[in-house]
Amino acid sequence: MSNPQYRLSVLTNSVSRMNGGIFDAMRNLTIAIAAEGRYFPRVFGAQDAYTESDNSRWERLPTTTFSVRGPRIFGYAPQLAAAVDASDADILHVHGIWMYPSVVAFRWSRGARPYLVSPHGLLKPRALHNSRWKKRIAALLYENEHLRHAACLHALNVAEAEALRAYGLTNPISIIPNGTTPPDDAVFQRLQQGRSILYLGRFHPLKGLMTMLEAWTEVREDAAATGWRLTLAGWDQNHHRAELERFVDQQQLRSSVVFLGPQFNADKDRCLAEASAFILPSRSEGLPVSVLEAWSWQLPVLMTDECNLPDGAEAGAAIMMEPEVSSIARALRQLFSLTDSEREAMGRNGQLLVRARYEWQQIARSMTEVYDWVLGKGPKPSCVMG
Repeated sequence: MSNPQYRLSVLTNSVSRMNGGIFDAMRNLTIAIAAEGRYFPRVFGAQDAYTESDNSRWERLPTTTFSVRGPRIFGYAPQLAAAVDASDADILHVHGIWMYPSVVAFRWSRGARPYLVSPHGLLKPRALHNSRWKKRIAALLYENEHLRHAACLHALNVAEAEALRAYGLTNPISIIPNGTTPPDDAVFQRLQQGRSILYLGRFHPLKGLMTMLEAWTEVREDAAATGWRLTLAGWDQNHHRAELERFVDQQQLRSSVVFLGPQFNADKDRCLAEASAFILPSRSEGLPVSVLEAWSWQLPVLMTDECNLPDGAEAGAAIMMEPEVSSIARALRQLFSLTDSEREAMGRNGQLLVRARYEWQQIARSMTEVYDWVLGKGPKPSCVMG
């Protein structure tokens, strides 16, 4: 990085895997912005159980975290506000909402300094319904003011932008998707042994995993006849994995359903290399990086409309389904009916789509254009509405 022109502070509640999908999206975007060479990012957040072990995944970016006082669900870190102030940034980018960083950002802006907010799908209707009373209280106390004073909001797609407007926000909105970095030739190698459908993400009810397992019981004979198995990998949230495993045992699915723990770095690459297809039966998403990663590994994808990636079906890279048992079962049977060459063609279509629209360096350039505009250093980008 040579002589950056502007200072960027990135603020979030967690700089580790505890932040779920936001972690990978925020981290990769910030690393790509730093590689552009015009903005120098510093990252601020609260400490958690994985802060130290995940720090290396930020590469050389400086990360500063502070201990939490009181409930982790709010994430009050008393030293955080002063540290963000002392960073003397030109612009602040907040990833995630409903926690103490929202308060820090709003206070920071009183010095007439601009900030952006990326809600990452947390204002969509299903997300608002989850713990809705706590969110209503938080909205009244601080979150609404935080959102309304943002110089620009960041939506991952048109559906999220519409949700921001439906919430009552009138700020300018930039529509910039998440991205991914396709594996290089040295890493990319298919390791398939049999046929495996991979789910890789959080074990959380909103991901639709129980519905997917109910659908699997309906197609178990088709799966057995065509040699397919289902692999669920990821980290548990609120003991949902135990609930899923009980169902698998009750339905006697252990011969075709495999559970793995969290998969990161080389372990995640191995999971993707060993898979024959990818599935995300989610009930609510912003824009899932996991699907983009699956495409970058040339995997055909089964996903719901709630994943907000309609261009996947248009490009012939995805089988679409609803987060309902009958629809997921129908999509699985459609996958089972494909020949190897048809599945491989779908995977190649996905990788071509990623290279055309979803590589992180492309995404970073769009975001820095928004930063420039907010700072009065450039024209209004085409991705900004309102």
